[in-house]
Amino acid sequence: MTTPQPERQEITDLDALRLLAHPLRYRIARALRDGPATSTTLGRALGLSSGLASYHLRQLAQHGFIEEAPELAKGRERWWRAIKTDRRFPPRSAQTTEMRAVFDEMTRLDLAADLEQLARLRIEGTDLPGDWADAVPFSHSEINVTFDELLEFFEEYIALLYRYKRASEDTPPEARTVLTRFFAYPEPSEPAPERAPKAAPETPSAQDEPPTNT
Repeated sequence: MTTPQPERQEITDLDALRLLAHPLRYRIARALRDGPATSTTLGRALGLSSGLASYHLRQLAQHGFIEEAPELAKGRERWWRAIKTDRRFPPRSAQTTEMRAVFDEMTRLDLAADLEQLARLRIEGTDLPGDWADAVPFSHSEINVTFDELLEFFEEYIALLYRYKRASEDTPPEARTVLTRFFAYPEPSEPAPERAPKAAPETPSAQDEPPTNT
């Protein structure tokens, strides 16, 4: 069964964006994508004290990025999980200077984490079972579109993702979680080729001047 596409979560608050761009909170939020956890288990995985992990979890929950999972609690133990939303950010032209700087830092963290994970898979992933050892499809291409068509292309990609997102009870036992990433950017304009400056016309010297009749 296809998972319905969730409601959009528009992130326009600078403090909320700063929260996601904070390196430590970024790591906590990313770890919760893999499943619910407690401050203790997160602290152990990330090398933090349980109290510090708990503080950052509450900050993330305050801005609606994660939530408690009370059905998993045992005694005073608090479990947390990521809130699955279609998270969107203001277009770059609508971002303030401060927001753009924070957003760029968050993008840098995302790319660095993804590249590290991919590199680790390439090095350590040879022990994946069966065909999964070859499960790194890659596409490098280009399309010729207008700005509106690019936005439409992106929305179609998001809809395609949710066609393959399934609840655990609908997932075949041989299925694995496959991380997907999407990015697109206009091809940079080629700079005009440098031309050698035109030589200035030579000024005739005195000896080159024609004789004057007197």
